Amino acid sequence: MSPNGSDRLSRRPMRRKLPQVLTAGLVLATASGCSYNWEDFPRLGMPTPVTEEAPRILSLWQGSWAAALATGVLVWGLIIWSVIFHRRSRTKVEVPQQTRYNMPIEALYTVVPLIIVSVFFYFTARDESKLLELSPKPAHTINVVGYQWSWGFNYIENVEGSPSTGSEVPKELDAIPDKYREDFPKDAGGVYDVGIPGTRNPQNGNPGPTLWLPKGEKVRFVLTSRDVIHSFWVVPFLMKQDVIPGHTNSFEVTPKKEGTYMGKCAELCGVDHSRMLFNVKIVSPERYQQHLKELAEKGQTGYVPAGIEQTDPARNAETNKL
Repeated sequence: MSPNGSDRLSRRPMRRKLPQVLTAGLVLATASGCSYNWEDFPRLGMPTPVTEEAPRILSLWQGSWAAALATGVLVWGLIIWSVIFHRRSRTKVEVPQQTRYNMPIEALYTVVPLIIVSVFFYFTARDESKLLELSPKPAHTINVVGYQWSWGFNYIENVEGSPSTGSEVPKELDAIPDKYREDFPKDAGGVYDVGIPGTRNPQNGNPGPTLWLPKGEKVRFVLTSRDVIHSFWVVPFLMKQDVIPGHTNSFEVTPKKEGTYMGKCAELCGVDHSRMLFNVKIVSPERYQQHLKELAEKGQTGYVPAGIEQTDPARNAETNKL
């Protein structure tokens, strides 16, 4: 049998399988689309943003996907073009002419990736700086405390029914550096809430303690840990930040949509990491203040220990706010 006849025979099984492969792909695509809301497609898998800051993150995510898709189309196009127009059966050449160097092409695939990375870096750095920017005096400050295997929330507020602390910051908050403590309300006795893995939200039964937030008012989260590294992730905030022992992180959001949302630890922190869940309940400012009073009436006044205290050099290494 001639070599050409052998090639034709070897290609026939692939031609027979191609319709089957395409059919299977179509079935998978349509089956997965049955439960998919096409109105969600522009978000590319991201949840609906519920804060004023989250659309910035969503825009960065969409831009990254658009750039990746454009790069992919270019690469796929070049591959397909090479496969079609430089196939052996078309040129009848067993071994094509070999080229050792091609300076224009080598310069192209060196410069283009550098440009792509530089553009990604610029937009990421721009948005990160904006998202981590702290206002002079936030309306509310909440110390989020991570510990194995749940969460504690210190509401650093002047709450009716909570005793005044005077001019001194309570010792439970000593782990927080001075640059954050300067913005704490004066005489804020505050209230707290803590959870264990078995805690449930009384309204919907979801696991974990519930963090309450006021709609339309800026909230600063001061993140501290008592033991190992955790990560504070409220899914529809579209961002998360590490909770590190001996180091304090912080960011601010302005909730804009009432509802109860899911939160979790996004850092593998030990054997029961999967149980470090919590809820976030966004309510009206009036209902938020009422909830703080309810905590005070339950006797949950003051604060739970924030975490591992930082050394003096680390506490004040960053004297200026971001």
